[in-house]
Amino acid sequence: MMTFHLSPFYRSAIDACRKAQRLLSSELTPSLFEKEGFVGAGGDLSSGMDMAVEKLLMDALGSFGSFDSEESGRVGEGESTIILDPLDGSANALSRFPYYGISIARLDGEGILKEALVCNLANGDLFLIDSGGNPLKGDLASERFKIPVPPPRPEIGLFEKAYAHPAIVAALDAEGLKFRSPGAVALSLAYARYVNYMLFVGSFRIYDFAAGLALCKGLELIVEEDYVIVARDPEVAGKLDKIVRERSAEKV
Repeated sequence: MMTFHLSPFYRSAIDACRKAQRLLSSELTPSLFEKEGFVGAGGDLSSGMDMAVEKLLMDALGSFGSFDSEESGRVGEGESTIILDPLDGSANALSRFPYYGISIARLDGEGILKEALVCNLANGDLFLIDSGGNPLKGDLASERFKIPVPPPRPEIGLFEKAYAHPAIVAALDAEGLKFRSPGAVALSLAYARYVNYMLFVGSFRIYDFAAGLALCKGLELIVEEDYVIVARDPEVAGKLDKIVRERSAEKV
């Protein structure tokens, strides 16, 4: 473990994550589960839970810049832009399935990523980058971080939105590329170095990827308009790229 000197932005963001974790682990009021027809900037209906976590984050981070949030879109003023997915995997959170979290990225006035953080609110896992862009892992209960140490031979990958792509699922099965589809894109990117691969196929939304991709430094990355591949092994990345291209072409 190492002592990482947290910036004021990180300190405020982590404090907000702790408050969100306490909120979502407490006895929840019915209003947090309700969806009242408000369509967020990301295109999905926002729940009371989404909006409550967004408010916590905006209250904590408003002095650091303006926001581009999956729920409320562009809010506030400031030189920096803070890109938020207030509740990554919100359907999981609403179902009380323990794979949901927060994704935060801060860009300076020139659009350069300065800080990125993804937190798993269900178990307290915390991922961020240092000033050199290197990924670190900690947890909400501590301010000590470590360089991520992945397992030597992970047996599964992560395939987000697998339900929408049965032809790709069949091809992965034929290649023996096991996967799970947990339903939270930023979190799956944060865990990408711990698994065989992370695959996302669908429309690219900045809220899902701004922080998560920053945590994938040192891994093989393929980022296209309608799919993203992250893998530890270049051969696996190439195989996935071939599968996605071929199956996408078949659909056309």
